[in-house]
Amino acid sequence: MNNAIIFGVHKGLKIMNINLLIKLLLVLIGFTFIGLQAFQWEIAGSGISALMLIGISVLYKKFSKFFEKQFFLFLLFFTLAEIIGFVYWFIPVEWLQTLDFTYYGANLLYITAYIFLIMHVLNGIEFRKMLKRFAGPAVILLILDIFCVYIVTDTAGSDFSGAEYILEFSYNGVIMVLLSVALLNYLYKDTNKAMLFLIGAIFIVFSEIIQMAYFYIVDSNDLSATYATFLVMAFLFLYIQSQFSTSKSFSELQDEKIKVS
Repeated sequence: MNNAIIFGVHKGLKIMNINLLIKLLLVLIGFTFIGLQAFQWEIAGSGISALMLIGISVLYKKFSKFFEKQFFLFLLFFTLAEIIGFVYWFIPVEWLQTLDFTYYGANLLYITAYIFLIMHVLNGIEFRKMLKRFAGPAVILLILDIFCVYIVTDTAGSDFSGAEYILEFSYNGVIMVLLSVALLNYLYKDTNKAMLFLIGAIFIVFSEIIQMAYFYIVDSNDLSATYATFLVMAFLFLYIQSQFSTSKSFSELQDEKIKVS
């Protein structure tokens, strides 16, 4: 029996060491990604970004205490999009002249990933009760979302074809919905997990807006480095929140207290 206990402890320490090693490597990869983007080494940066997302997906799948399918699917689809973005650099230009399948494929994967992230944050929420309690803020957020999506998409709209404009509009719409849902989720639940998710969502939105400015408006090292920094910070906060259990909201606990009384 003592041997079994010793073996269990040894196995547990080994798993902890692997977990810690992966986390340290991911931190190093994250800093490397920011550095590469700061110098606009796009190909290397794209490859490192894909490697970082693969590492985060493996870390979540193998070592997470609280595994949630929607969050893992978010990581999976986002990773696939990053891999396509890396492969793009090695595809002959003439293959993409008729239809840039990497552009459409990657963006559709990103949209799918963000939809799964929205599903993740809505998991366990009584949606009707949340909307009823925050009907005013929800309407204001909806108006702001439509306005922001139109402004952001139209900023680079002259460079888009009809299909590209629809795709970019849908992409930006999903991102703004993510931010709005994250804010309503925090107002509704008022938990550390909800707060961390909101911070992660804010970093995602800033990262996407700055990336669009970098791609279509100003080719700047500062914008490239800022986009990369915000992206790394977004996944840092999203991963941290994934390690918290889905607890009941403050309002739900208050409702239960009233019922008991």
